[in-house]
Amino acid sequence: MKIKIYLTSISILIALSTFGQQKLRPVEELINNEDPGWPFVLDWIKAATNRVEILSADSLKARQSLYDIQVTTRSPMGAIVYMSGGILVDNGWIRILGSGSERLMRSLPGWPKVSPLKASDKNVPLLVIAEDAIGGIFVLNDGSLGKDVGKVYYLAPDTLDFEPLDMGYTDFLLFCFNNDLDNFYDGYRWKSWKDEVSKMSGDSVVSFYPISGRRKERR
Repeated sequence: MKIKIYLTSISILIALSTFGQQKLRPVEELINNEDPGWPFVLDWIKAATNRVEILSADSLKARQSLYDIQVTTRSPMGAIVYMSGGILVDNGWIRILGSGSERLMRSLPGWPKVSPLKASDKNVPLLVIAEDAIGGIFVLNDGSLGKDVGKVYYLAPDTLDFEPLDMGYTDFLLFCFNNDLDNFYDGYRWKSWKDEVSKMSGDSVVSFYPISGRRKERR
């Protein structure tokens, strides 16, 4: 039985929040060759019930992205940023951000951070970890969305509200790989979505008006 202690989402947020407060660690200190997280991510993908595609990484972009995010490759997040250009789930419906590729140009550290607050309030940036084909985004809560720091929230395109998913980064990966995404996206998918989404660029989304998605809490 494999046992592994993962870097928590809270620890990741602490690392991200210290960018301007301390000297950034060089890439060599962030690459963990003794206990890397990538083999575990590969095991999850191999066992996935949903279709998962790993986008190849450019070594230079991967090193720069890892440096920018300042998270070690011992964590699933650091491993994905360093070892992949991103991960496409369910024919490309969900796009988990890595270091960027020709098919998904945005990287995890390069995605513009978003604020849950109104323009008149103080902007609090949130780290975007994934997006989907209908314009929804998944972010990590840094405390500005609630007390569940380190948990994933979904910014739904119909409500434009951040909805708590009650899961950290690793659980989010497993959710994407194995859960019934038809249920999660009930009301958003159309008959030919698989064929159409699989042909879309990773930099494109489908826009609906009026949006007919369901407005109840997603699980």
